[in-house]
Amino acid sequence: MGRGLPGGHLEHADELAGEHVELLAVAVVDDHRAVADAMAFAVEREAGLTCAGVAYSAASALELLQREHPDAVLMDVRLGHDDGIDLTAELTKRLPDLRVIVLTAHLDQGLMSRAADAGACALLPKDGSWEDVIEAIHSASRDGFHVHPKLLRGLVGSQPARGMPPVDLTSREAEVLGLLAEGRDATEIARSLGISVLTSRGHIKSVLAKLGAHSQLEAVVTASRLGMVSLRGAG
Repeated sequence: MGRGLPGGHLEHADELAGEHVELLAVAVVDDHRAVADAMAFAVEREAGLTCAGVAYSAASALELLQREHPDAVLMDVRLGHDDGIDLTAELTKRLPDLRVIVLTAHLDQGLMSRAADAGACALLPKDGSWEDVIEAIHSASRDGFHVHPKLLRGLVGSQPARGMPPVDLTSREAEVLGLLAEGRDATEIARSLGISVLTSRGHIKSVLAKLGAHSQLEAVVTASRLGMVSLRGAG
């Protein structure tokens, strides 16, 4: 069992020793003070990370990020009267290199599309494991958008899609689709398959066209409903 998002007991992370390591600065934005403070405390205890500050509202988050310029942000979807997705769009517009990991208790197609359009790099369940959050902080790509399989599985449901004709993918397109379902972006797919990024993007475009999808996420959701891919890794 992995650790849940902080709020109770936290295991102490191993301390960095010896050589100098540049720490990743992570800001926390959540209107629930106890949750925000617990996540900030947990970030500080993780090797390789440091907490750049905590904000409990959209206004204080804008001030914090303008002052501190962190590498990543843990962002709650709901911030009292404010909207975490709207705030994400504002932050990524001001700081193009910022990686925003959005945490949500519920996912629907609208929220997923809004988060992607806002420039978030990952969408994770708020009741998920702390290890998933840490992995996203370290590995989520600013040029990609990873949705945790647990959220996707809840979105697609258990019923197969009906009324769609069979989708005929080439073997390479099927490989690309499988990697998209793992949350890989075009660059990671290219590296994994030993092809150029341009070729990778061409395969992705072809997969989307054959599935009648307008985005990579929509393609994965459609493929899952058709039983073409399995969304693994949900805890």
